[in-house]
Amino acid sequence: MRISTSNFYSTAIGKITDLQGSLAKTQEQLSTNRRLLTPSDDPVAASRALEISQSQAVNTALTTNRQNARDSLNLASGTLGSVTLLLQHVKSEVVQAGNAGLADSDRSAIATSLSSELDQLVGLANTQDATGQYLFSGYSTTTQPFTKTATGAAYNGDQGQRLLQVGQQRQIAVSDTGQNIFQSDTGAPEDIFKTMTDLITALQTPGGAGLSDALATANDNIDAALDNVSMVNTAFGSSLQELDSLDSAGSDLDVQYQASLSSLQDLDYAKAVSDLTQQQITLQAAQQSFVKISGLSLFNFLS
Repeated sequence: MRISTSNFYSTAIGKITDLQGSLAKTQEQLSTNRRLLTPSDDPVAASRALEISQSQAVNTALTTNRQNARDSLNLASGTLGSVTLLLQHVKSEVVQAGNAGLADSDRSAIATSLSSELDQLVGLANTQDATGQYLFSGYSTTTQPFTKTATGAAYNGDQGQRLLQVGQQRQIAVSDTGQNIFQSDTGAPEDIFKTMTDLITALQTPGGAGLSDALATANDNIDAALDNVSMVNTAFGSSLQELDSLDSAGSDLDVQYQASLSSLQDLDYAKAVSDLTQQQITLQAAQQSFVKISGLSLFNFLS
């Protein structure tokens, strides 16, 4: 009889412990609003939730990449906008310098202005982002792209085009090389730095010897440089528009991921509250029954 009584106590306590465990689990589910507390609660759903969470993390990383690409492209586009304004002003000075009535001192003053603008152009070509990386040096982001020389400017970067992964199957260029932007030979026999340097030299030559040819060459080369800068900047603008489209698609995808995770993990709150109430009632009844039965004199006698 002692063995039976011992079994009774063990069985009763085990049952109460199980009920307490179920109650505690339901309380934890309610406090976290999560149906899945451990993978063992629903292995299939937990596995699927893990896959979706990983996909969502990749989507978040791509969103960050797109913002970084947008920052770089906006800065590059703004810089090229400034280059365009500067070259347009240089072109107006070329027209001004063609006035046959100008004295040597007048042409020298224009040359001085052009020298300042050449320095500004080299400065724009050496633009850095907020982290100190150069925009137009290719892969060599810590190398200053251009160094001013006696004949114009030397390019110190490389021909690499930096790309960022902005979509599952899409990489995008976040800048272009300084050589391609400022020293492209498309439509012009020489780069814009040499063009301006040669023009400054011609304007500083007493009597204006050879100035007419220098002005004609400068005018053509500046037009070609403006066209090239505009073409590159248009490509930047197209990339920015593409990023907006990718962001919209990424936001939609994130909503889908969140909805899928919610269906797998989130708690049916009303059902959980109902379960909690039932578990509390069941546990209380079991405890009361155990106290009453274990206190019967028969059991005391038999033990």
